[in-house]
Amino acid sequence: MKPGYKAIYEQYRRSIASGLLKPGDKVPSVRVLASELGVARKTVETAWAILIGEGYLVSQGARGTRVNPDLVLSEPPTPDITPQAADAPPGIADVLRDRPGFLRPGIPSLDAFPYKKWLLLCGKAVRSMSPMEMTNPPLLGYTPLREAIAHYVNVSRGLSCTADQIFITSGYSNNLRLILNALTTTRDKVLFEDPGYYFGTQALKRAANNLHFVPVDSQGLNVDYLQQYHRDAQLVFVTPSHHSPLAVTLSLPRKQQLLAWASQHNRWIIEDDYDGEFHYTRKVLPALKSLDIDDRVIYMGTFSKTVMPALRISYIVMSRATLAAFRETAELTESGQPVLTQKILAAFLGEGHFYKHLKKMRTLYSQRRKYVLDALEQVYPGLFTVEVSDGGMHVIAFLRTSTQDIALADIWQRHQLQVSPLSRWYNTSAKRYGVIIGYTNVRSAEEALALLQRPAEETRALLAANDVKASY
Repeated sequence: MKPGYKAIYEQYRRSIASGLLKPGDKVPSVRVLASELGVARKTVETAWAILIGEGYLVSQGARGTRVNPDLVLSEPPTPDITPQAADAPPGIADVLRDRPGFLRPGIPSLDAFPYKKWLLLCGKAVRSMSPMEMTNPPLLGYTPLREAIAHYVNVSRGLSCTADQIFITSGYSNNLRLILNALTTTRDKVLFEDPGYYFGTQALKRAANNLHFVPVDSQGLNVDYLQQYHRDAQLVFVTPSHHSPLAVTLSLPRKQQLLAWASQHNRWIIEDDYDGEFHYTRKVLPALKSLDIDDRVIYMGTFSKTVMPALRISYIVMSRATLAAFRETAELTESGQPVLTQKILAAFLGEGHFYKHLKKMRTLYSQRRKYVLDALEQVYPGLFTVEVSDGGMHVIAFLRTSTQDIALADIWQRHQLQVSPLSRWYNTSAKRYGVIIGYTNVRSAEEALALLQRPAEETRALLAANDVKASY
C-alpha cells in the first residue's frame, strides 16, 4: 500500500524529533522521494508543506529542502544497555575504542597529521584507478603496497623479507584469526603475555580453546616460565620491542632464549610490533624477527599507530615455510582489502612521506610525554610512580600504595580522561595497579596541567581514603 501524505509527514517528524535527522540535514527533493515511494508528487509536496509550516523543514531554493538549522531539539533518552559478555568488564571497550575524550592510549597525533599531502595522494589514487583495480582486490594485498612494506621493514626494522611474504590485513583481530586458522588446531596450546593487550586477550579467549598466559617482568616475557610450564605450546604472542602495556623491552638474553625454544621444538613466535617505530633516546631497536635465523617468527605490523586507526590496514610478514598455509586459509576466509586505500598508503610510503612523518612524530611524542610526566608530578606529587621507558605512545602512572585503579579510572573517565585501569589487563592474580595514559594528543604543557587538574580533588580523596583503610 502506498503511503499517504500523513504517513510521510509523521515519519519525517519522528525522524527529526528522535535526532535521526539533525538540524541542517538535507532531505530528498519532492521528485526523488515521490519516485522512490511510488506516489504522486502532490502527496510529498503536501507532507513537505506541513513540515515547513510547523518549522521542522526549511526550503532553500536551489539548495534544496533541509531540516531547520535553527531547530532546538531535546536530547533523546539514552537506553541503559549493559554489556552481556561475562569476561568483558563494563565500559573498558568503550573507553579504549569508541568513547571521545582525552588521554586515550594508542591514538596517534591527530593534529600533526599531514592532511594536505594525504588529500593530494587520495585524489591521485582515485584518478589513476584502472578497470582491473576496480574488480576483486588481490587476496594477499595490493602488490605495490606489499613491495613498499617489505622495503620499509627491511630498512627500518632489520628484517630480510620479500614482497611475497607480506599479507595485507584489516587489523589486529584479522591477524589473530588468520594466524590461528593457518598455524593451529583447536587442541594446540596458545600463549599470551600477562598482562597483555586487552583486545588481544579478549579475542583469543573466544578463538583459542587452549589459551594460557605467561608473566611479564622488567625484562619482558618470562621465558623460563614458558619453558617450565608450557614447553609444548604451538605458538606464543609477544610484544618484544615495547610491551603492551608495561612498555618494557624483551632483553637480548630472553630474545635468544625464546628463539632457541621455537627452533628446537618447531614452534612459532608471533611478534606484534605495534609501535616499535617510536623510540626517543636511542636508535630504533631492531625487531625480534631480525635475529630469527631459523625463520620461526611471524611478524605483525600496523599503520593504526603510525598513520591513523581509521585506515584499518595492518600486515603480516609470513615465514617462508607458512606461505602455503596462509594462502590456503585466505582462499577460504578472506576477500582482500579495498584497493583504493592501499594505493594511497603505497604512495605515502613510496614517495617518502611516511618516513618524514615518523621522524616528526618521534620528536613530537617525546615532548608531549614530558608535558604529561611533568603535569603528573606537579598535580599529584607522591601519589604515582612512573617507570619511563625509551619510547612508545603511553605511560603508566602506577599507584604507590593503592589498588583502586578501577575506581580511579572511573573518576578520570567522568572528566573525559579516557585512561584505562592497568589491573584489567591482567589475567592472573599477580597484578600491578595504575592507569594507562596516552599522551600523543596533548598539545602543550598548559593543556596537560588543565586535563590532569580536572579529577584532582576526587583522586586525592579516593587515595587518601584508601590510605586510611590500609592503616587500620
